[in-house]
Amino acid sequence: METPTVNDLSISIATENGTGSASANNILFKAIFKMGIPCSSKNMFPSNIQGLPTWYQIRANAAGYMARKDTIDVIVMFNDATAAKDIYRVRDGGIILYDDSTPLAANLKRDGVQYMGVPADNLVQKLVPASPLRTKQRNMVYVGALAYLFGIDMETIKAVLEDTFGKKPAVIESNLACIQAGFDTVKEKGYTQNIGRLVPIPNGNKGKIITEGNTACALGAIYGGVSVVSWYPITPSSSLAEALEYYLPRLRRKDGKATYAIVQAEDEIAAAGMVTGAGWAGARAMTSTSGPGVSLMNEMLGLAYFTEIPGVFFIIQRGGPSTGLPTRTQQADILLMYYASHGDTRHIILFPHDMRSCFDLARRSFDFAERFQTPVFVAIDLDLGMNLWSSEPLKLEKEPFDRGKLLSAEQLEQLEKQGKKFRRYFDADGDGIPYRTIPGNPNRKAAYFTRGSGHDSDARYSEDEKDYKETLDRLRRKFDTAREHVPKPIIETNEGVKTGVICFGSSYEPVREARDRLRASGLKTDHLLLRALPLTEESKGFLTAHDVVYLVEQNRDAQMASIFKEEWPDLAAKIVSVLIYDGLPVTTLEVVRQITQHQAKARTGEGKWQERRLTASI
Repeated sequence: METPTVNDLSISIATENGTGSASANNILFKAIFKMGIPCSSKNMFPSNIQGLPTWYQIRANAAGYMARKDTIDVIVMFNDATAAKDIYRVRDGGIILYDDSTPLAANLKRDGVQYMGVPADNLVQKLVPASPLRTKQRNMVYVGALAYLFGIDMETIKAVLEDTFGKKPAVIESNLACIQAGFDTVKEKGYTQNIGRLVPIPNGNKGKIITEGNTACALGAIYGGVSVVSWYPITPSSSLAEALEYYLPRLRRKDGKATYAIVQAEDEIAAAGMVTGAGWAGARAMTSTSGPGVSLMNEMLGLAYFTEIPGVFFIIQRGGPSTGLPTRTQQADILLMYYASHGDTRHIILFPHDMRSCFDLARRSFDFAERFQTPVFVAIDLDLGMNLWSSEPLKLEKEPFDRGKLLSAEQLEQLEKQGKKFRRYFDADGDGIPYRTIPGNPNRKAAYFTRGSGHDSDARYSEDEKDYKETLDRLRRKFDTAREHVPKPIIETNEGVKTGVICFGSSYEPVREARDRLRASGLKTDHLLLRALPLTEESKGFLTAHDVVYLVEQNRDAQMASIFKEEWPDLAAKIVSVLIYDGLPVTTLEVVRQITQHQAKARTGEGKWQERRLTASI
């Protein structure tokens, strides 16, 4: 008999989309969090409204690891359509909790696991009047069953219900009755288990919050001064705009009047056009979208890049190409963003990796957009954007907005007194960034013509080859200036270590845990957390200092690695890609597997690293 773990547990809940399981799953997750136990959740849901399978995975881990766990200790088998496969998703020795209102089919019996039945259908028929609520509250039964099995106190469950449905006592009472029924039934059946226990950690999560990356980004945008939001619904970015619609009326009103505008555009092209127009007019403007939206926005992004108009584009990445996997996660739009639009373009991209950086980089993105007079991307993915994460409170740095080289009427007057004139696209300081004005400036010399065709330093129409080349060279010079100002990577080094790991975004948590596992097995690694493009000298120094560097990214074609290799071709041979692109949140096991496989090949001299993919279980 195995020794039960304490506060180290993985639960996967298999249900049908549209049956109301989200409420039950969130109550279970928040109850574990309220116990002070570090925990994380991953929601693998289908792209239709209802009817297809969904899996919700909760990981409780006292060490604070938040990546999706490699193995499933308990599976709640509440979806008949996937049951034949779900019984094999749980590890040997694990638990299968199922609805035994009807006998278990012969093909759903498996050796090496413990079956526990709870008559959820029968219980809700007794407890809940005939209504659509019956199907939804059936899920509350497994919350109670799991609470009993793993030591979640019913008072904790009740407190979460009150937090969730505080102004709806009837809803609290009905849900609590179903949860209590599941709790009591498992207790009466005498079920016991020896795989794990959840034990409260006093003050374990004290001061921490639970939120999603999309919400944190929305709050960051608000505190970054956004005043114009234009968007078109697309998974997985819609909840970012919806969070803005929720918080802006509460945080951005003066004398009872809104000091912002939110527009749901007719499509992504229009949304990008509104951002560009508002940015030209001097507003801090943004949109949120995903890969297909960026594809449609390319022409407008090129216009904003060439006419040097600020705007912020929040990109929550999903699986592609085409429709791809709309409700699964990936980091496969890196090159799409970096080179967005036709012709020679390169864009600034910011990469948050947790809730606080979602907030902070979202806030700072508007400063970067105005300082460099260009579109700026804030790139996260579905895992970071739509899943619940525990976090330290979001921290606001009280810094003044950086509006860059924005000339006032008085400054224009001073230029005139000095015998100089305002030249919209002239590089006066050698950094590639020109000075700009915005409409409403009363100085008559503030006006200029904004054009997306060829232009010279004075914003005059020009197809002269010299003017065109000078403009492109200056835009590249401006991009190189950005290297000195974008967020630097976070680097961890140890004396004598010659193996490095680079990651960004939601890959951070599985890489953090993977490095601990590799260290325990004898392989010490240094780490670079990339936070922005363009790449900076710190990244070059990291490559130079190591013999081999594993670059972890969630796409097939090693997109970030290609940017590194283009930047520093003489160091390209040091980079080994760790590629994970099955659409599911990354597991630590897969990072460890690919690194150890390469290490083994290097020791035996088997030649070039051959990329392989392990399909992780849901």
